[in-house]
Amino acid sequence: MLFVTNRRLEEGPRSRPGRRVHFDLADSEPSPSLFFCERRGVEDYLELTATPFLNRLRRGPYAQILFYLHGFNSLPEKNIFPIAARLQRLLDRVRRGAIRVVPLIWPCDDDFGLLKDYWDDQDAAEMSGFAFGRVIGKFLDWRDALADPSPCLKHVNLLAHSMGNRVLRFALAKWTRDRGAPPALFRSLFLVAADIANESLEPGEAGHAITRAARNVLVYHAEDDFALRTSKIANLRNKVVSRRLGHTGPENPERTPRNVVAIDCDAVNNRYDPLGHTYFLDDGEGRPGLVLEHIARTLLSGRPAGFSAGQRSLRLELGERSMAAAA
Repeated sequence: MLFVTNRRLEEGPRSRPGRRVHFDLADSEPSPSLFFCERRGVEDYLELTATPFLNRLRRGPYAQILFYLHGFNSLPEKNIFPIAARLQRLLDRVRRGAIRVVPLIWPCDDDFGLLKDYWDDQDAAEMSGFAFGRVIGKFLDWRDALADPSPCLKHVNLLAHSMGNRVLRFALAKWTRDRGAPPALFRSLFLVAADIANESLEPGEAGHAITRAARNVLVYHAEDDFALRTSKIANLRNKVVSRRLGHTGPENPERTPRNVVAIDCDAVNNRYDPLGHTYFLDDGEGRPGLVLEHIARTLLSGRPAGFSAGQRSLRLELGERSMAAAA
């Protein structure tokens, strides 16, 4: 499995193709350096560096690349790689060889106390956003500098879960400030249980660049997401009282661009996860859940699955393998 990280490495920041590396889990300070690597097994990582990494993506058989930005309080072998591998297996079950999952790993804390982790990880997410903005730059620079005259035909997509949406928001905001416009890179952005304010995608707000960086922006939300209730409590510490995008969807859909659509997962999220937060994987019986099925259909078609012209919202219902339109 290929991955990119700005976690600090025990071997230091000086990159070298082919070196074996290990995460320095005792140091959760975000590194300004980016490492493009391959996971060959448990705690068996090889650094590739950027150009060989991107060449591997280009030469692979997968037509779709799905970057996965994880949420807070997540460690590589304990959480991130198992979820990414599970996501890959489930997507292969939908259509083998069509979608390649690539985790983007930012440094989370693993302290005692969930709220302390949350506050620490907020800071790490913001600083990591600046680093991952450089991933976009490296991808675009590599694409433009290809000696082979044939274009790179891979579709690039990203699934951001929970606080991973904060990383995405900062990455695209920095890119937009530095370059004057968002990158025209992504086909679809999937914002799942997004731990950012529910007005973030509106013009003038911090996350508006997200809506301009992709053809499709899909917001998956659930009112009874218990983990995001913790987020609301934690953000009161910083005098932030806005509800989260992953709770309600966009606060005012008419103020968001037309490429933003909302998918209400309230009927399925607690079925797939007791906390109702990590609900984008399987249905508990090894099959892709309705949320992942919807993501996969969108990836394969290039359009938000189940939406008719002009429709902005959809509700997923248990017991169905298709989407029912919201009233």
